[in-house]
Amino acid sequence: MNKLLSSALASFGFARLIIVAFLIVLVIGAAVLGIPLGPLLSNALVRTGMNGIFVLAMLPTIISGIGPNFGLPLGILCGLVGGLLAIELDMRGFPAFFLAVTVGIPLSATVGAMYGWLLNKVKGSEMMVSTYVGFSFVSLMNIGWIIMPFASPEMVWPIGRGLRVTISLADRFASVLDKFWAFQIFGVVVPTGLLLAFLLMCGLMWLFVRSKAGMAMKAVGDSRQFALASGINVDKYRLLSAVLSTVLGAVGIVVFSQSFTFLQLYEAPMGMGFPAAAAILIGGATVRRANILNVILGVFLFQSLLVVSLPVINKVIMVGGVAEIARIIVSNGIILYALAQVSRGD
Repeated sequence: MNKLLSSALASFGFARLIIVAFLIVLVIGAAVLGIPLGPLLSNALVRTGMNGIFVLAMLPTIISGIGPNFGLPLGILCGLVGGLLAIELDMRGFPAFFLAVTVGIPLSATVGAMYGWLLNKVKGSEMMVSTYVGFSFVSLMNIGWIIMPFASPEMVWPIGRGLRVTISLADRFASVLDKFWAFQIFGVVVPTGLLLAFLLMCGLMWLFVRSKAGMAMKAVGDSRQFALASGINVDKYRLLSAVLSTVLGAVGIVVFSQSFTFLQLYEAPMGMGFPAAAAILIGGATVRRANILNVILGVFLFQSLLVVSLPVINKVIMVGGVAEIARIIVSNGIILYALAQVSRGD
């Protein structure tokens, strides 16, 4: 029995055990301090669903051996273009949401193919190059948001040129997934549509990983030399993983934005890849191996820690602005842990 327990703890990971224990302590602290747990859990579920596809986008590149995709902003930018087009065409509700996704997918697939080609040229330096490319394109699109020919008054500045930094989706497709089939139980609001969308994407990725192409991609990630000896086109499957990850980034930002109820342009997409990479690593993935369970567990742990820790800290330390300081410390601390895992090659 002791051996079985030790084996289970070892497979779960000591670091993740500490994180879970810390989360439990925070939940107990919230209850003791009189903070309602229902809204906290509701918020954790929403944040899990709205960030989950970003975390899922890390899976294809990790499986193929590229590692966590810090170039995720490439896909995010494509999804934002889809959202802007839906507003420009004066669409609302689910039609606007689906148009944003429909536009974002082919655009991100094209960008992802070029991105995958680049990563094939820099084997061994993928994480550094992907970070540079992601940051560079976000900066380049700062010019794009100014010169793009959108004319909707909801998006453009009333004086001067260019799109607003933050664009409201309140009258467009805000919370269309969150409210779809949503229900309340024991004070917890379950965003059924949002969670179903996340789980649907997880299910599709689970099926892909078990397909012939998915198995070939996994073989490439396990050993490029073995894959080459087996007649597998290594560059092809690495490129495919980059395309899938970029497409998931585009879909993810549309899902994220409808929950957030705003489109955020300019510098906002810059750092979105780091929390996603941190979440999947905290969920039990390594830079070479990952699965769907790592995605689901990781995003729930990461977002729950943020949701619960901030009100608890704000209640204990009643100083103005401490919540924002705590958010930065907690979120960056988790990201630092994940990056330490990358540097160790775990």
